[in-house]
Amino acid sequence: MTSTTDSTTGDAAPAPKPVRDPWELPDVSGLVVGVLGGTGDQGRGLAYRLARAGQKVIIGSRAAERARSAAAELGLGVEGADNAECARRSDIVIVAVPWDGHAKTLESLREELAGKLVVDCVNPLGFDKKGAYALKPEEGSAAEQAAALLPDSRVTAAFHHLSAVLLQDPEVEEIDTDVMVLGEVRADTDLVQALAARIPGMRGVFAGRLRNAHQVESLVANLISVNRRYKAHAGLRVTDV
Repeated sequence: MTSTTDSTTGDAAPAPKPVRDPWELPDVSGLVVGVLGGTGDQGRGLAYRLARAGQKVIIGSRAAERARSAAAELGLGVEGADNAECARRSDIVIVAVPWDGHAKTLESLREELAGKLVVDCVNPLGFDKKGAYALKPEEGSAAEQAAALLPDSRVTAAFHHLSAVLLQDPEVEEIDTDVMVLGEVRADTDLVQALAARIPGMRGVFAGRLRNAHQVESLVANLISVNRRYKAHAGLRVTDV
């Protein structure tokens, strides 16, 4: 190893660490992905896309039979199980449950999710005559609520801005969008970025720590307005990275 000399002490200073390429991401192809809420539109769409990309996927639901039925419809080697079994058998667990069941679901799975990499993609939203609007949980965001409820899990946030319609459409070959990934540990966010990149057309982009998750979750309300006005299935692209 090369070194430089510290002019104040005369001691050899260690060479600076090389800058890491942010696009050097780990291989996640061998990991099992569980999707809690995998019978809903968003969870089902994510399960389909990941399985289509060759990932081993398990759909979780409160009712195992419902999960197995949805898995059989998807094919592609997808399995169905109750939420607890799905969490136990998976390396990475995507939380795609409705917001009103978010806390209760995670509280009931604290033991099964211990030590797991959890990816929260829940958007706390309300709806009235004016359309969709963001809700702010007491913890700050859905992801921060997950982190508070799952102290023994590695919680990240991602996959918020994807169109369930596009995800589930077998005629759509590529999903043209970026995925904002948030978390506290780089190794964990790298894994989630790599998982997003398994889906053709998609790219995972690091977007900060969990304290920044609220605005990412809230942006879905704006996308809903865009989609309604323009009859679209809008996503996001981050420029210049």
